[in-house]
Amino acid sequence: MTLSVTPSGASCGAEVRGVDLSGPLRPEMVAEIRAIWLASKVIAFPDQVMDDDALERFTLAMGGFGVDPFFDPIPSRDHIAAILREADEQSPLFAENWHSDWSFLELPPAGTCLLAINIPPFGGDTLFADQVAAFSALPDARKAQFRQLNAVHSARGAYSPAGAYGDKDTQRSMAIRPSPTALETRTHPLVQCHPETGEEALFSCAGYIIGIEGMNDSDAMALLFDLLAWQSREEFIYRHRWHTNMLILWDNRSLLHKATGGYEGHRRELHRTTIAAFS
Repeated sequence: MTLSVTPSGASCGAEVRGVDLSGPLRPEMVAEIRAIWLASKVIAFPDQVMDDDALERFTLAMGGFGVDPFFDPIPSRDHIAAILREADEQSPLFAENWHSDWSFLELPPAGTCLLAINIPPFGGDTLFADQVAAFSALPDARKAQFRQLNAVHSARGAYSPAGAYGDKDTQRSMAIRPSPTALETRTHPLVQCHPETGEEALFSCAGYIIGIEGMNDSDAMALLFDLLAWQSREEFIYRHRWHTNMLILWDNRSLLHKATGGYEGHRRELHRTTIAAFS
């Protein structure tokens, strides 16, 4: 079977039809989906009637379960978290800064799946920024500079007890579990070579990077925020609009993403799995 692929028209993103994800997938279908995923970086499967068993099967087919260090899973599951906001919730929006999921881990995940459970009638788009395209468009001198830099990643600003989702964040509906382990740091190259495609991509975000090796804090932050303005230019962005019965899969190694609001007074829930790092 050949899948129907409709590119988004943006730098990344595509819609994929012609497959039923509610049951097991044949190896040749898995290979075709993976090829489309790597080429498009984020793919959406509309009109899928999936339960949590199907979501787990799909995640295993795409590479297996990764680690979610600061989320509690939904009841009776070990690898599915609810990205949830209740209709009357007043907490600040979750994940509204550009980031690559869990970039502060020693082995950041290859990808993320989100399955629509409750979708508001408006708002709640997810934005994706193509970091292969962002790096490719840089002047050669800047490429050379960034290839020499290593960034220090940490979850302290988000998931430590004093972080944004820490002990004082008491009214949130999501099952977030802050921990002192969020104070740990990991160092990753600012430019990374994708392990499957060989493409160079910027691996930088304001959300989880706290410094640059060998650079003082003020200079590092100035560089990172200047870089973020470049990374999030309109020509690199795909805006994903959600629909009921939709699954999306994105590549954390080549994208940044962020949540948007605009659905006040409506409940929004997606079920999330993390795909393990490619090895």
